[in-house]
Amino acid sequence: MMKNDNIEDLFRGINLDHSEPKEGHRERFLEKLNSGNASAKQKTKVRSLWAPFIGVAAALALVFFLAGNILNSGALDKSGELASVSPEMKQTQEFYTSLIENELKEIQEINSPETSAIVKDALKQMEKLDAEYEKLKTDLLNSGKDNRVIHAMINNFQQRIDLLNNVLSQIEEIRSIKNQNHENNII
Repeated sequence: MMKNDNIEDLFRGINLDHSEPKEGHRERFLEKLNSGNASAKQKTKVRSLWAPFIGVAAALALVFFLAGNILNSGALDKSGELASVSPEMKQTQEFYTSLIENELKEIQEINSPETSAIVKDALKQMEKLDAEYEKLKTDLLNSGKDNRVIHAMINNFQQRIDLLNNVLSQIEEIRSIKNQNHENNII
């Protein structure tokens, strides 16, 4: 009963006398209500005119986007190259292939009769690594771009570069030994 007494005490000091709204209030209210509906109807009418066009434009944009992605990814995915995985892997592949090409050119330029056996052996090993890379490309297609296959492909590139660097250092050693022997024979 105490709770009820407190509530009654709260409302005792407040004047709850409600006055009637001014004359014409109802008509003004209905007029405002109707004018708001008219502008809302006008906005709805404008929206309803553009809605089909916007819908068609959005659908076309979506179709072009999806078709472009499917065509681009399909073309890259069928190659099985490292570049088909991501833009970063494309850069990695381009870096390694250009490095390998440059080192092969350098080896061919400094190749001599004394080093031809080393170069032939290196080229045979390069063919084996190329064949292994071709298998890895197939594995990449079949595995759905498995990280282990990607790592193996990068490792294959690194093995080729290491092989070519070893051949270059062996050729340089042979050339320096030849120059030393030649200098000793002159004296």
